Amino acid sequence: MSGASEIAAGYAFTGPALDLGALLWEGRCLPDAPVRVPLSVLNRHGLVAGATGTGKTKTLQLIAEQLSAQGVPVFLADVKGDLSGISAPGADGAAGGKVRERAEEVGQKWTSTGFPTEFYALGGLGHGIPVRATVTSFGPVLLSKVLGLNPTQEQSLGLIFHYADQKGLELYDLKDLRAVVAFLTSDEGRTELKDIGGLSTATAGVILRSLTAFDAQGAAAFFGEPEFDTGELLRTAADGRGIVSVLELPAVQDKPQLFSTFLMWLLADLFHDLPEVGDLDRPKLVFFFDEAHLLFHDASKAFLDSITQTVRLIRSKGVGVFFVTQTPKDVPGDVLAQLGNRIQHALRAFTPDDQKALKATVKTFPDSAYDLEELLTGLGTGEAVVTVLSERGAPTPVAATRLRAPESLMGPVDGAAVDAAARASSLHERYAQAVDRESAFEKLAARPKPTEKDKEKDKEKEKEKEKASEARSKPSAPDRTEPSMLEQVVGSGMFRSLARSVGTQVGREITRSLFGTARRRR
Repeated sequence: MSGASEIAAGYAFTGPALDLGALLWEGRCLPDAPVRVPLSVLNRHGLVAGATGTGKTKTLQLIAEQLSAQGVPVFLADVKGDLSGISAPGADGAAGGKVRERAEEVGQKWTSTGFPTEFYALGGLGHGIPVRATVTSFGPVLLSKVLGLNPTQEQSLGLIFHYADQKGLELYDLKDLRAVVAFLTSDEGRTELKDIGGLSTATAGVILRSLTAFDAQGAAAFFGEPEFDTGELLRTAADGRGIVSVLELPAVQDKPQLFSTFLMWLLADLFHDLPEVGDLDRPKLVFFFDEAHLLFHDASKAFLDSITQTVRLIRSKGVGVFFVTQTPKDVPGDVLAQLGNRIQHALRAFTPDDQKALKATVKTFPDSAYDLEELLTGLGTGEAVVTVLSERGAPTPVAATRLRAPESLMGPVDGAAVDAAARASSLHERYAQAVDRESAFEKLAARPKPTEKDKEKDKEKEKEKEKASEARSKPSAPDRTEPSMLEQVVGSGMFRSLARSVGTQVGREITRSLFGTARRRR
């Protein structure tokens, strides 16, 4: 039992910690050897992985409950619709027989408990308080991911956002953005298109068609006002427990790119607004990113770089992020390297691809006393291989663990109960009703139509610009006075180009951040 004792000693923390379960060793469950994770390291992020049906969702529920009980707010993306049960006490009596049996095995004092919960729904589709974002806040990088644009089209969309920012054309909903793109591709707007540079009529047309198709899929409901304030996710209940925010996503399962990217918007918005706090004794919020592979699928390098940087930096703002997916291979290596806490449920090895994934997963764990390839394929439901960071930041020994049972209801609550909870929320009045203020669509629609005389004037101005440009391009007579070296450098085309580039970049950074998302004005 010396191996078990050494592993158990690695989880004997002195500060506040969450109890995950009990150590499994040589086929036995050891209730006197608890496996835990310190509360102070949960902002070092984590991964919950495993094949379908191995218990990942219950693991999320178990961790979320304990965080709430310790006063830490939690965000859960409920993709399959079975996390709403966290708001209700767990099954007791005959239905709870297996739960109590599990609790006894792992030395858990199980109490049937519900936790303070807010229910949200993207754009109000489904049950919960509507969550919306304005198009300008969402930004061009995230929107390009949703629309499936290539890198060139993504850059062009960034120029369109920049144009709208400069001209005071507010982009609140999709019809605002469509109106701006349509204007730029019209006869009247083509001169504006030349002024912003680098945007072809053909590319603008592709973007416009993508937006129209996106709108036709019903996505317009997600964009608009009132925009959700992500600060709502940081609240605690009157009894001091952290509020569990459950984003109900079953109604939008057919739009995986949208909901995964929308979750990234929530995280990016939190990143903008929260101050630097360094390492705390407990996180301000723990964010669970379910079906994480959808976020990374077909993502551009720029998008992946932005995710990596956000995950790396948001730790110092007191936010922990847990990615939930089937195998570690679903998460890019640079992101995986930021995830200090690992809970790996069983993997299958039925096909050659499965076997490769299994071997790759084993390589991501520290050396251990277990044969991990054999162990990971033999774990039962509700069992996992765990390694976390200790209070001093070092990885703990790999521990096969039988996980504790959640104390709330393991299954969904009725949709009517979710609707009732949403209507009773103090946030319902603030976000329930959509608002359509004057913005780009209305402003462009109100523009007077150009007359033939105006068109002739525009043509004359265009000719004058071309003549002036040709005149500037002709070499002028040499000046008798030789310019100084500094004057030569400052006057050079390379210097002017660099100055324009720096000026443009600084201007964008004032209003937009890593993902091109606009900073919220509160």
